[in-house]
Amino acid sequence: MKISIIVPCYNEHRTIEKIIEKVNKQKNFDKEIIVVDDYSTDGTRKKLENIKDQVSSISLNDKNYGKGYCIKKGIQIASGDIILIQDADLEYDPYDYEKLINPIKENYADVVYGSRFIGSDQKRVLFFWHSLGNKFLTILSNMFTNLSLTDMECCYKAFKAEIIKGVDLKENRFGFEPEITAKIAKKDIRVYEVGIKYFGRKYSEGKKITWKDGFRAIYCIIYYSFFD
Repeated sequence: MKISIIVPCYNEHRTIEKIIEKVNKQKNFDKEIIVVDDYSTDGTRKKLENIKDQVSSISLNDKNYGKGYCIKKGIQIASGDIILIQDADLEYDPYDYEKLINPIKENYADVVYGSRFIGSDQKRVLFFWHSLGNKFLTILSNMFTNLSLTDMECCYKAFKAEIIKGVDLKENRFGFEPEITAKIAKKDIRVYEVGIKYFGRKYSEGKKITWKDGFRAIYCIIYYSFFD
């Protein structure tokens, strides 16, 4: 079973080489690594040139479109049986891949979400209001989807390829998370959740999501639950 790992990337010159190294250390499965750079301007593209032989594919956007756009592009390229999303920073640990893909490999899940809020794994203690906002968005999403997730906004999501390739995704930025959740909830599929490690970073360390994205997430939860 082949795993396609999509790495959306924007201005991550400090971490892109390290995260690719960590991904490549995962040896228990066949994999391809697809990096989609979202018009980085900080030297990331030079770093990608240095590691092009360590990944399967590098796609360079002609302007900054957003994380969701990069994921959609990666999905089109992906040839694996399972598609997994990996941020280009170091907040999420590729050593958790086995947790994410095993429920699918063992055929009792079609989609697996990571969660920063369950399990006993390591978590960096950071922003209270950011954490509260994530939990609020998850609860709101659950109300509309009738799922019982604990961390809808978590980056780590793994999908059977035929499922995510069959979803018409429209969001180009951080609205990808609530959109995909609303759309898979409408399908007759098995959704699982596993606890993961989380090494969150501060805005001074490169964190990009803001309160504006939170308002967009609210819109996406409602819109994609009822109107699309």
